[in-house]
Amino acid sequence: MFVAKPSEGQYPPPFIRYFEQVPEGDVIAMLEAQELEIAGLFGELTEEQSLLRYAEGKWSMKEALGHIMDTERIMTYRLLCAARSDQTPLPLHPDSFVYGTSFDRRPLGDIIAEFRTVRTASLALLRSLTEEELGNSGIVGGSRTKAAALAYFKLGHAQHHITIHKERYLPLL
Repeated sequence: MFVAKPSEGQYPPPFIRYFEQVPEGDVIAMLEAQELEIAGLFGELTEEQSLLRYAEGKWSMKEALGHIMDTERIMTYRLLCAARSDQTPLPLHPDSFVYGTSFDRRPLGDIIAEFRTVRTASLALLRSLTEEELGNSGIVGGSRTKAAALAYFKLGHAQHHITIHKERYLPLL
């Protein structure tokens, strides 16, 4: 499903950094490919390696994957709200969710499986939406936000963390 990359005014300004991470194109195909990439990157780790933090106070690799997963869930809900033209104001960032649990206590394989389930549900919603619904908008972080922008956000946000994983975590293994 080709979805045009959002343009200025269709999303909260802080989202631009995530949109710059990904090309315009078939969002579903890109999300599917990204799911495989994430499962592969994290699936190669041992339990011990997945607890690595690249610096003091930074998330472990398990926590980073948990954050990607939590953000996917939250943004999928926001995408649904926007697609249905719900105008309930929604907050901008879900970063604090990672501090409400301990992903490090869970087996890495379980977190990977859960991420894949969340991504599958996200893709099912995207496949069900019409072009008109993807053009509908809601309010996120005080800004009118198109549903399509939230699909790109999920893609770009996960790509941002893939880049961090490759540049900061993997060199330490």
